[in-house]
Amino acid sequence: MDYRLAPRHPFPAALEDVYAAIDWLRANADTHGIDPERVVLCGRSAGGHLALLAAYRGARPYVRGVVSLYAPTDLHFSWANPSNPLVLDTPTTLRAFMGGAPTASAALDARYTEASPLRHVHAGAPPTLLVHGGRDELVRARQMTRLAARLEADGVAHFALALPWATHGCEASLAGPSGQLIAYAVARFLESVTRE
Repeated sequence: MDYRLAPRHPFPAALEDVYAAIDWLRANADTHGIDPERVVLCGRSAGGHLALLAAYRGARPYVRGVVSLYAPTDLHFSWANPSNPLVLDTPTTLRAFMGGAPTASAALDARYTEASPLRHVHAGAPPTLLVHGGRDELVRARQMTRLAARLEADGVAHFALALPWATHGCEASLAGPSGQLIAYAVARFLESVTRE
């Protein structure tokens, strides 16, 4: 699915678009041959961030699981631990997406919290598959390990697949080791969470 982009459309515009797409798919489930009661959200990078947010916020029993590949999970952590500036200008990216810096006002600080999947984990959150490469220079691998620890603490079923050699976008070649491992993990995860 597509969604509106910052800076023209800062948070929560993209998340609203994800909810609208899910609602549309569920409303048109018969036309497209899908089961509206067995939804799994999946995304890569920023899309993974949105998938996690949509899965964890609110009670949506039809969301059976969420798959997130190398996504930012805590925007406060991203602000405090920026990427290599030769690869990504994290402060500028976050300011554009969030409408400012978390240090600029209490309202912006609260918005960063609201936009952080880690802050929305709860005991009833859907099962989660996390994938991250240890050599990711865009999104630090600690984003995954911190979220996995929070899921563990709240008793949420999850699996964190750490690929120490992998970079951001590591599954671009499905024939490579990262692509094969991720495809296998995603297939097994989907099978486990969509059973009747």
